[in-house]
Amino acid sequence: MICVLLVAGHGTLLESEIKNEATGLYSHLEGIPKALLPGVGGKKILDFWWEVVNMRNLFSQVYLVTNADKYKYYERWATANDFPTENIINDGSTTNETQLGAVADFELVVSSKKFSDDVMVIAGDMLCEDLNFDIAEVLKFFKFKKGELAIYYEMEEGEKTESRGIVEVCPHTHRITKFYEKPSTDTTASRLASVVFYCFQKQTLPTLGEYLIQYPQVKDRGLGKYMEWLINKANIPVFGMKLPTGFQLIGQVGLSEYKKWLAHYSSKQHGSTVKQITCRSYARVGIMGNPSDGFNGKTIAMTISNFWADVTIQESKKVVLIPHPLNDPTEFGSLQDLYGISRKEGYLGGLRLLQATCKKFYQYCSEQGIALAKRNFTLKYDTNIPRQVDSMYRRKQTQQHNEGLAGSSAIVSATLKSLMKFYDLIDDDLPKPLRAKFILSVESEELFITAGLQDRVVQVYEGLVYMDFSKELLEKQGYGNYFNMDTSCLPNFWLAYMGEPSDSGKIHSNVRQRWLNGDSDVMAAMNTFAELTDLAKTALESRNWHELSELMNKNFELRRSIYTDACLGEGNLRMAQLGRKFGSAVKLPGSGGAVIGLCLNPDNLVELKKAFQEAGFVICDVVPYVP
Repeated sequence: MICVLLVAGHGTLLESEIKNEATGLYSHLEGIPKALLPGVGGKKILDFWWEVVNMRNLFSQVYLVTNADKYKYYERWATANDFPTENIINDGSTTNETQLGAVADFELVVSSKKFSDDVMVIAGDMLCEDLNFDIAEVLKFFKFKKGELAIYYEMEEGEKTESRGIVEVCPHTHRITKFYEKPSTDTTASRLASVVFYCFQKQTLPTLGEYLIQYPQVKDRGLGKYMEWLINKANIPVFGMKLPTGFQLIGQVGLSEYKKWLAHYSSKQHGSTVKQITCRSYARVGIMGNPSDGFNGKTIAMTISNFWADVTIQESKKVVLIPHPLNDPTEFGSLQDLYGISRKEGYLGGLRLLQATCKKFYQYCSEQGIALAKRNFTLKYDTNIPRQVDSMYRRKQTQQHNEGLAGSSAIVSATLKSLMKFYDLIDDDLPKPLRAKFILSVESEELFITAGLQDRVVQVYEGLVYMDFSKELLEKQGYGNYFNMDTSCLPNFWLAYMGEPSDSGKIHSNVRQRWLNGDSDVMAAMNTFAELTDLAKTALESRNWHELSELMNKNFELRRSIYTDACLGEGNLRMAQLGRKFGSAVKLPGSGGAVIGLCLNPDNLVELKKAFQEAGFVICDVVPYVP
């Protein structure tokens, strides 16, 4: 592939203001081409682009197109930066009035050098917030799409769409459906800004000449105008790839804006090298429904601030995943110590969750056309979610579709949050419904953890969440309908869990296989779970705690009847019986290892808690987490 850097602009506002600046502080920059002005960290703007594209294994040749007026500046720069001077193309123009225009400059180098390869073209005078992205990912996406490619970014607050080429991009195919060159504010609501950073297939290059014949005036020869024609009129497929970074075309700003953006980008770049980002995801309790979406049902669940998982990310020279001292032990006092820890804690810690999330994150960004910065990081995690009710620590893998308090998905969720913040991705890059699917795919596809969507949805949406996973919705849009419920007034739930590892799951459940086989009892039970969920939604909205209490008991008994006591396990049954002895409604908040209760008589709570503690269980008040 060939790369072309365009730096042939004339007489910019910035150049004029530098020349007339009264203090003389910028007199040393007078006459200097805009691409050779200082960028972030004191480097020249062109230096950054040359570092990015100077990869001989990716580009067979790199050309620089300038004008006669500034040619000597670039020739001097080339000799100092190991750029081949024979690859500097002089378009012969000396004034703004005699300029050829970017399309003509591009066509000049294409025709004079008789290109027979695909071409990347970049405006070499763009000030970029973070040029440390992997340009190989851009080329990879270009080859994958087999069409023209335009880079775009999300405009920051304060940037005006009238100064940019604005694109509308199909979120599924990534094809640019519309291109508006410097549109008025009422033309489009999009704030996706295209910059002069394109990839063209060799068979598309002849359209440059066609365009120049149709539009002979210089005012129409900007590359934005050409792209607008190529997409809107010629109907050539052009795909969009997002860079999570900001751009400023220096030729379009004055001295004050130049200084402002330089300071802005410098501070953000400086901050990213030292900033430590910590993201937290919370455990969840299932309030109603079958603890899974795997049966196309409905559920209500809530995040709780009692238990959580934290993931911390910080820039580093290499990608480093730090084992947790308790959850990922690699040293033991003795063989007996190893035996005891392995028996109680299990073998599978959280480190694999970090690694699988990172792998899946990179894969997602590559497939979605998001070019990540070439920044490495150190990742570590911490969690206080009880090990006894967290499938991350389970020694026996069952066919139940939900973990006790969603510990492993909390770690994956927090890891994903930290990666998105570290690489400056926004919600539109990975919308909430797809984020939940992403977390599930990390566990199910990468680690073969049997799981459903409920945990991931509630940990993404946070708070009290109603979820409908009906088959029709999943087939139509790829995910269910999810929405947050009012949490301003909730009953006082309590939560109890086993002090020792769960004995649930000794007998594997065959419910899912029966459901797949169309078993009438299982199908009826799953329909009833969904009906109970809708009734519970009404009870929560009307603050009818007696009704909610009865529904919780019905939910537990239905689960008990379909899964059997042997599958639920003696410990879960003992906790449920103990809670009911003191007048509480009780159900499982997940697949096992814990129970959630609702006690309508506050006078019974003291004795209830004492009884649980004497029986060897841990009990606490549920503290909802609402963002």
